[in-house]
Amino acid sequence: MRALAVGREALLLEVDSAAEVAALHAELVRRREAGELGAVRELVPAARTVLLDGVREPAALAARIARWPVPPLARAEGPLVTVPVRYDGPDLAEVAAAWGVAGREVAGLVGGIEFRVAFCGFAPGFGYLTGLPERLWLPRRATPRTAVPAGSLALAGEYAGVYPRSSPGGWQLIGSTEVPVWDPGREPAALFAPGVRVRFAEAGAGVRG
Repeated sequence: MRALAVGREALLLEVDSAAEVAALHAELVRRREAGELGAVRELVPAARTVLLDGVREPAALAARIARWPVPPLARAEGPLVTVPVRYDGPDLAEVAAAWGVAGREVAGLVGGIEFRVAFCGFAPGFGYLTGLPERLWLPRRATPRTAVPAGSLALAGEYAGVYPRSSPGGWQLIGSTEVPVWDPGREPAALFAPGVRVRFAEAGAGVRG
């Protein structure tokens, strides 16, 4: 783990993998709840980093964190949300061909994976979900779409995600959901937050948290 002071009151911790980010973020959440992070206001995970904001003495905290054991994240740790999906995406056939399966088998492959929200970004409510086996990783489209419909279930690289609103995008679209992943009138507004476990089921399975 590498630590870098950012400005006067922030600390950036860098690790080597998404799994390490998830474990480090979970440990920091536990430590903050136990009162061991002092005045830290926010923990922001990303692809390979966790940012701590509101750190009064970054160097001292970095030295303490370096001594902490960070256990691997337990598979069943974190709340679980199941999202109903229609596997009707315009890239479904291409994705199936890339995976070497029939189109109807994509739902079973994706539905059999327990994803985890690694971090959020791009747009309010957009969660980058890890859990795809490496053999199922896909490149982004060579030419991005100018408008991807809200609710589209998409894949790119090692990530899955659901577009919270219509926006440009270059991910591979395999399905859609009517469940709003971002709703300012809901508490919390974001259905996906770092650490949440996610399963995608064929439409009709419902949503639970």
